[in-house]
Amino acid sequence: FELLDATGLLGDILPEVAAMKGVEQPPEFHPEGDVWTHTLMMLERMRNPSVTLAMGVLLHDVGKPRTFRVADRIRFDQHAEVGADMAVEIMQRLRFSNSETRRVEALIRNHLRFKDVRNMRESTLKRFMRMEGFDEHLELHRLDCAASHGWLDNYDFIQRKLAEQPPE
Repeated sequence: FELLDATGLLGDILPEVAAMKGVEQPPEFHPEGDVWTHTLMMLERMRNPSVTLAMGVLLHDVGKPRTFRVADRIRFDQHAEVGADMAVEIMQRLRFSNSETRRVEALIRNHLRFKDVRNMRESTLKRFMRMEGFDEHLELHRLDCAASHGWLDNYDFIQRKLAEQPPE
């Protein structure tokens, strides 16, 4: 992606990703800097990802440029929902399969739900953990945290909850 950017092709192929460059984030949650830097850091941390996880990582914050605003701090209201809709358009434009598109859309639409896992009712949490492809959702969350504030408390909480669940 850095090579695509350096050659000027990123804006032609993925203008929505190119738009992430220079979009600042609240430093208390994202000391690494702008959305582009954060995304590159996540991509660098991936190890043998599936196609859907890789696209989910690339596009998880694609809605931030469109939803950027400054109030009491920098905010990106509804960026997950906006980004999920944008990802569907991007995935279709790039001719990904319908199943891959649905998975990436779900990854993006649900990536902020992890912040609420400790406050979820037990039944809601179990339903969340039974989502199709939950392992990818969890890995996206881990990468997101590792490439920003570094807080893995909710990731560890979910890991403990998964270990407590019976195999069925």
